[in-house]
Amino acid sequence: MKIFKGITKNVAALGIVSFLTDLSSEMIYPLLPVFLTSVMGASVAFLGLVEGIAESTASILKLFSGWLSDKLNKRKAIVVFGYTLSSVSRPLIAIVSAPFQVLLVRFADRVGKGLRTSPRDALIADSSDKKDYGRAFGFQRALDHLGAVAGPLAAFALLSCYSGNLRTVFALSVIPAIITIVVLVLFVREKKKSTNIIKQPPALTLKPYSRNFKLYMLIVILFTLGNSSDAFLILRARDCGVPLSLIPLIWVALHIVKVLSSLPGGALSDRKGRKPLIITGWLIYGIVYLGFGLAAKGWHIWVLFAVYGLYYGLTESVEKALIADLVPSALRATAFGVYHFAVGIAALPASWIMGVLWQKFGVFYAFSFGAVMSCLAALLFLFFVNTGAKNNSA
Repeated sequence: MKIFKGITKNVAALGIVSFLTDLSSEMIYPLLPVFLTSVMGASVAFLGLVEGIAESTASILKLFSGWLSDKLNKRKAIVVFGYTLSSVSRPLIAIVSAPFQVLLVRFADRVGKGLRTSPRDALIADSSDKKDYGRAFGFQRALDHLGAVAGPLAAFALLSCYSGNLRTVFALSVIPAIITIVVLVLFVREKKKSTNIIKQPPALTLKPYSRNFKLYMLIVILFTLGNSSDAFLILRARDCGVPLSLIPLIWVALHIVKVLSSLPGGALSDRKGRKPLIITGWLIYGIVYLGFGLAAKGWHIWVLFAVYGLYYGLTESVEKALIADLVPSALRATAFGVYHFAVGIAALPASWIMGVLWQKFGVFYAFSFGAVMSCLAALLFLFFVNTGAKNNSA
């Protein structure tokens, strides 16, 4: 049942879950680079290692959880377990006493994310009409980013109330995390289709997938090698004179643009096709990263963060909608897992490369690397991947 155009009850509930989860996590994440380097005394290279391991762990587990979801023909149970693990572990940042403990907490949090994401994405697609894939994923991403607006605002208010005590902010993030689980358990329903049931469990192989899907995955890996953690953008903001107290607000500005552009971006791809939006988004990413490398003043950072939000709005939901277009429904969760795995195997070297280039050669060369990789990926995607005229399978 649709509650409004293209959005079913399941999609709406999962959007609310995403909102609450990001409200919790984004009370922590924008402040974590400063906490790790300034309070805990860790190096920039260690920050890159933490973020790389965290995101790679999540992405690798997304492959396993996607395969398991297709094998069992179940989504919700895995999703609930993943969200619960993250909700329990994330607030433990408040009591860490050494950098390696931050790594352990981030690892546990990302394990939860890895377990839930592919089954959740498959459940969104299962709960939507093919013609509405872009709109459905755009809605989920918009609510996710709305939580990322509310989280830093809550952090900003709490920092003001508790005299900049980061640990108190981290501890209070447990409140929306608990509400997340309640909404998920009570309002999200398993969506089963008889056509999804297969006699043999799906194998972890690319053989069932089309040539275009495989090429797309290779190009995603190339792009991701230049797509390091956003933690480096926060450090760049500090370098350019943005005060610590304004870091949560600059994060809010980024996510406001994401909120405003995600649903229109997904809906536009339903009408005009996936490829033009993805290519445009990747080119915007390249321009923004070059800008971060050249930035010298605080206002430069504010502008760059705002434009950076357009990259997300034009690509996040559209890339997922493209995967739903290119693969059969019985292998859908596995395909999302393959996609996240492709991102994951490149995430660790991407953040490590950024940290090393920054430390050895300076910020311009570090950010220029990301700009070059994104533009190269856009060109390869343009010429070598056929996505169909609009949202049709290749």
